This record gives sequence, structure tokens and C-alpha cells, in this order.
Amino acid sequence: MTVSLEQLRRCHFAVDLGAARTRVYVRGTGIVVDEPSVAAVNMRTGGLIAVGEFAARMTGRTPGYIRVVRPVSGGTVVDIEMAQRMLRHLLGDRTRRSLRRRPRLRAAACTPHDADPLAQRATVETLVGLGARRVQLVDTLIAAAVGCGLPVERPEATMIMVCGAAATQVAVLSLGSIVTAERIPVGGEAVDRAIVHLLRHEHELVLPSQSVRPLQLALSGTGLSSQAPQTTEIHGRDVVTGLARSVRVSTAAVRDAIRTPLTAVLDGIGKVLRDCPPDLVADLADRGITLVGGSALLPGLDQMLIRATGMPVHIAERPDVCAIEGLGAMLEGRIDPLVLDPLAA
Repeated sequence: MTVSLEQLRRCHFAVDLGAARTRVYVRGTGIVVDEPSVAAVNMRTGGLIAVGEFAARMTGRTPGYIRVVRPVSGGTVVDIEMAQRMLRHLLGDRTRRSLRRRPRLRAAACTPHDADPLAQRATVETLVGLGARRVQLVDTLIAAAVGCGLPVERPEATMIMVCGAAATQVAVLSLGSIVTAERIPVGGEAVDRAIVHLLRHEHELVLPSQSVRPLQLALSGTGLSSQAPQTTEIHGRDVVTGLARSVRVSTAAVRDAIRTPLTAVLDGIGKVLRDCPPDLVADLADRGITLVGGSALLPGLDQMLIRATGMPVHIAERPDVCAIEGLGAMLEGRIDPLVLDPLAA
């Protein structure tokens, strides 16, 4: 699917449906929604109890008749009806009424680079259910590159890595288009699962990854590159007794557990560089890699990539909102029409 900047400037709002968070940008207003992509449903009545931050806090703490669901997985809508209900509640009555007053309401949305037609259709139907008469799809890689200020319009290589919750996308861009890209099914959730697996098998401690962020507890201030011996206390449930228990975990062991899933990310970066023309790879020796996405803030990730690739690595100023900010810049017409026309999604 191809969309031009002229078509995007006609859109009234933009949505970034991520596995971890949902963000909505309204033209002329800015970001109006930035909440977890979570909803809590009463299974007896089918009613929606909570969405966003409040629903995320309910994960693992609900009675049997309340189910916490995630209608988006890996940037793809897996439950269209629930995604629509979640978005309606996140937008609120006032914003929805404001959007409905727009004639021929148009929307834009991010989609993963390798999204198949069914995934694209699910995103379109979700926004059509909110009242959009037309939906434009933009590649997440392009939107994130624009949002973090990369000079993608130049005939020079820029490399971006979108570190999401469910997947990591890596691409080399030039002249406003994707030269080569790779999607690796490893993200922040895989890193959390690696830590949970370590604690269960090494310390017989159950730790739910959805309700607790052990990664930040274990690595804050040390990072993946630190070699200093250090321990941190983590609380959980004993596998044998079922009672609450705390253990002291070596951050060195946590770093080793994290490196296993991140190896797939390094392999993906290597494949992108091998498929890239030599002239563009030479540009990247100076420009390096720009990290965006919520998982880009993983302590020490940039240093690990520097050692593995030998290239400079930069973290965007606000890596978690780059994609929606890029869509917003396109809606507001804040970029040169010659920069990204057409945009491939």
C-alpha cells in the first residue's frame, strides 16, 4: 500500500497501536492518548471494566470472572472489536465528539514493516469502527525515523532500530524509502521472560512478568556492559510452598540471561547490513544506529550494540513516542513534501 504526504495531511488523527502502549495524535492538539494496550472485561456481562493504566495494574490480581486482555500483539490487531472498545474509552467522550464533527473523518496508523494484508486490514477495520471514512497506513520504521529527526530524505544511509515490546525492527533508509529491513520476533517482553525463567529455575521463585518489571530492578545503574559484581533483592512466590519469598540475585546472572534473546537481535542487524549496498554501509560507519521504542531504554543495550557492530549507537531523545510524533509531523505538514513522497507501508 502506498500513501502520499498529501493524503496524510488530510487526516484528522493518527494512531500507533503497539503491543505495549496505544498512542493517539489529534491534528492541531497533539498526543491525547498514551496508555497501555490493555483492557479488563467482565466475563459474566461482557462489560468493559477498565482500560489503559488501570487495567494494566489489574493484571494477575483479578477474580475469575474478570479477564485482562491485550487486543494488540506485535503491532497487529488480534481482536478488532476489543481494540475498538479500548480506543473509544481511551479517547473519551469529548475527543470522540470533536472527531465526529469533522467532515469525512480520516485517520492514519502505523503498521509493522512486514505486516501482511490481513494485519493491515485489521488495523483499517479497527479505525473504521471508530468512524473513520478513510485510513492511511504508514510503515512504523518510516514514522519513527521522521519522529526522531533522522535526515531520511538525503541520499545517504540512516539506520534505525525500533525496539518494541513484542518485536524489534531494523532498517536502513535512504531517499525517504526503506532500502533493506528485518523484523526480529524479540522485544522487551522476551527479555522479561528470560529473567522470569532465570528466577524460576535458579531460585525457584515465580515472578509474573506482566505485573512486575524485574529488569529495571536488576539492571538499574549497572547495565548490560557493567562487569561489577552486584546483587539485587527481588520478591516473588516460592514454587514449592507458594508463600511469598525474596531472594538476592546476581546482576551478572541477569545480564547473561538477557544476552540470550538479544543474540537474535544482533543476527538481524547483521543480516540487514549484509543485504545493504556497500556505499550505504560506508555511510553508517559515521552515522551509526539510532534506537527508538520503549525497549531502547534497556540499560546497557547501546553499549552492547557498539561492541557487536563497531558503529556508533544513539538513543532518541524520547524513544517511546517517536512513531506517533512522526505521524503527527506528517499530519501537521511539518516536513518537506519532497521528503517522503510516496511513503511505503
